[in-house]
Amino acid sequence: MEKNNPVEAVLGIDTSNYTTSVALTDRDGQILADVRRLLPVKEGARGIRQSEAHFLHIKALPELIKEAFSQGAFLLRGTAVSSRPRPVEGSYMPVFTAGTAIGASIALAMDIPYREFSHQEGHLEAVQRYSDFRDEKELIALHLSGGTCEILQVRSGEISIIGGSRDISFGQLVDRFGVAMGLPFPAGPGLEAVAEKETSSSRLTTIKTQGLWFNLSGQETQLMNNLGEEGLARELFEKISNLLIRVLKDARKETGINSILSSGGVSENRIIRQNLKSEFGDRIAFGKPGLSSDNAVGISLLGGKTLWP
Repeated sequence: MEKNNPVEAVLGIDTSNYTTSVALTDRDGQILADVRRLLPVKEGARGIRQSEAHFLHIKALPELIKEAFSQGAFLLRGTAVSSRPRPVEGSYMPVFTAGTAIGASIALAMDIPYREFSHQEGHLEAVQRYSDFRDEKELIALHLSGGTCEILQVRSGEISIIGGSRDISFGQLVDRFGVAMGLPFPAGPGLEAVAEKETSSSRLTTIKTQGLWFNLSGQETQLMNNLGEEGLARELFEKISNLLIRVLKDARKETGINSILSSGGVSENRIIRQNLKSEFGDRIAFGKPGLSSDNAVGISLLGGKTLWP
């Protein structure tokens, strides 16, 4: 990329509870830079406090922004930031103020537009933009991350929760079980590697549903009571897959919407993906590699939409 011919770009920043993310995209939606850093979690711990995460984001962002801009010559046209978990009144988490502080400061210093979106909107945009459902206005969406387990209805950009977990998320369930097994946090990748080498056990009961809602704490109790049993990791992911298939079938009937978008770090699990793809075929879309987990690409793309209709 020639230094005397910079590419117009939007800077995206996302500061979730466990990942600091920075991205640059152009007016065509091409990803120019995508850099992230997992926040360090102490060995044996199952999470990190908001105050500590906020400090770590502030520390990491200048380094990640520098790394992003080192990947080419860019003419910055705007900054876009995730400022809250969900696009609803009262949605708030302290970690997101790290990104808004840096993003707003850059925009003010450069006299360029500044935009705020929700973390959830960024997740969905990062998957939908590069999928066959790019232009669809009505979708059923999964948001399955470390702290979120929701079934969403998306109509013309309006997002509403129609189902999901009433207690802990799939991500919390996986992390708690994985850490108890001795795996590092976040435990998803490690537990997936264990599960792929196993044959499923038959220790866990079927996860019951109430409409499109369910509870997962009972599964956690069963996992801990059977800790050390062979095949338990595989069975957990099979049980999650079967639950999602049942709930998504019901959601399609209730809403009349057939297209499904799957986002969030848990949806990157290969076992879950294979099972859902086998059931729903080309009516379910998953993110490009790496774009289902926490990232700032979707936030940057959303910012670009306000600048480059």
